[in-house]
Amino acid sequence: MADSRTGGAAPTVLRVVLGKRLQHLRERAGVTFEQAARSLDVTHATIRRMEKAEVGLKVPYVEKLLRTYGVSDPEEIDGFVSLAREANQPGWWHRYRDVLPEWFSVFVSLESESEVIRAYEPHYVPGLLQTESYARAVLRAGMPHAPEAEIKRGVALRMERQTVLTQEANPPLLWAVIDETVLRRPLGSPDVMREQIDHLIQAIERPNVALQIMPFSAGPHPAMYGPFHLFRFPLDELPDMVCAESLVGAVYFDQRDDVSVFLEALDRMSAQAVPLVRTRAVLSALRKEI
Repeated sequence: MADSRTGGAAPTVLRVVLGKRLQHLRERAGVTFEQAARSLDVTHATIRRMEKAEVGLKVPYVEKLLRTYGVSDPEEIDGFVSLAREANQPGWWHRYRDVLPEWFSVFVSLESESEVIRAYEPHYVPGLLQTESYARAVLRAGMPHAPEAEIKRGVALRMERQTVLTQEANPPLLWAVIDETVLRRPLGSPDVMREQIDHLIQAIERPNVALQIMPFSAGPHPAMYGPFHLFRFPLDELPDMVCAESLVGAVYFDQRDDVSVFLEALDRMSAQAVPLVRTRAVLSALRKEI
């Protein structure tokens, strides 16, 4: 995979779109990687990396490749060039680059451009649904030696990410399954946990937030290996993508065979977890136990 949108798109996703479109044009024209590379005086590996969105797309390169692929319509060329320029603009999260590792900037880019976000979280409340106090406790637990200023910046980034759920224009559907452990493991003080559960109860009132709880009583389930997110986009060029996180980074998948495994796991878990209509009751009951 690749480590966006037309009209104000996120740069990383836009690069993926451009890469896919260039690949389509090259293949349609019957041009090999080597032939495309010779037109730019670069290596064939560079062309592959451009199509995989692993590097930025220079406008002169885009224009030359389009001519090599037989594109002569000025309007089509202008559209590509505009998209390339937009793709080279930094996203809003660039302001947080001091606390945002590269692997996670990809995640934020995908999250910002999704129309559906599905997730499984066995340890924490998903970042898009965390309160400030809960987020601070999560970040402090993961970075025990970080200075307070870094934690504060991390919390600010997390809060800004959440605006994607409340934006007026086409907010994504967030459909998450969380393990019962998430709600029973104390994180911060009891007040922090109660506030977080209250926040979840409010969040599920939104039409674009669906939350299910996987109870202990459900036994083993298909995603016991760890947390992951699946992103679906409103752009034809982009396939579903999955991000599987680890302690020091993440792996992104966009091949159909890989993604289908995660999608099936989510579908099976959604059937196995507490039904959506009972989420509020479960949250309220757990809150009383804190």
